[in-house]
Amino acid sequence: MSAIKDGVIRLIQSLPDDCSIEDIQHHLCVQQKVEHGLAAIEAGQFVSQEEAEWRVVEWVKSTGLNPLSTTSRTS
Repeated sequence: MSAIKDGVIRLIQSLPDDCSIEDIQHHLCVQQKVEHGLAAIEAGQFVSQEEAEWRVVEWVKSTGLNPLSTTSRTS
């Protein structure tokens, strides 16, 4: 059996007996995203925390929104 099938079977077996298909899909999706993220890190495809924070600040500035405001602009 392939490593992928083994992993999926182990994941399903780790879930409660009363889980839904949606639960299984959710856990498979999360697992896939984590594996993708780990592979990206190994390939050097990541940014530092400081860079991520800077990007968020620049993005918020570009929207014209005040991130500290508690009211939304609905005009």
